[in-house]
Amino acid sequence: MKQDSLAKFIERLQKIWGPLTSDLVAQSKELMDELAKAPTSEPWLQELQKGFEGSRELYHDPSQGFILLAHTEKKDLYRAPHDHGNGWVIYAVQSGEMEMGTYARVPSKDEEFKIVRREKYRVMPGESRVYLPRDIHDTKCISDSVLMFRLTSIDLKDEVRLGRMRRYEGK
Repeated sequence: MKQDSLAKFIERLQKIWGPLTSDLVAQSKELMDELAKAPTSEPWLQELQKGFEGSRELYHDPSQGFILLAHTEKKDLYRAPHDHGNGWVIYAVQSGEMEMGTYARVPSKDEEFKIVRREKYRVMPGESRVYLPRDIHDTKCISDSVLMFRLTSIDLKDEVRLGRMRRYEGK
């Protein structure tokens, strides 16, 4: 039986998964780029394209802990600068366009620190971006809507609950 792109992605990611290394990041990004280019004729992707709001878990690996989610967003939805605590993530755009920016924490005379935008770029269909632990970034949907995939190394709900994930609104 022929496997679809999602099943291949999961199988291949399970084989390479382990502690965070440069090789794991590069190979995972390559897999996410491929997943974002999956044929729209595949039933799992057709189901997502019918529309849903917010996020949907596509796979949660019971032994290794990584999670693959699908997200939809509408035009101009902005998510202020934030990090993912001890987790790392890869965002991949399947359809639509996202604008993303990266930031650095820098010392400030008036406050403990401030954040400064490092760069801003568009993420187009079939492209992905990696954010390692404590990397600060923001996102904005710049097309009418976007369907994207997010691979997380850990359950980010735990990072929020433990106070390790930080939002930088107003900095």
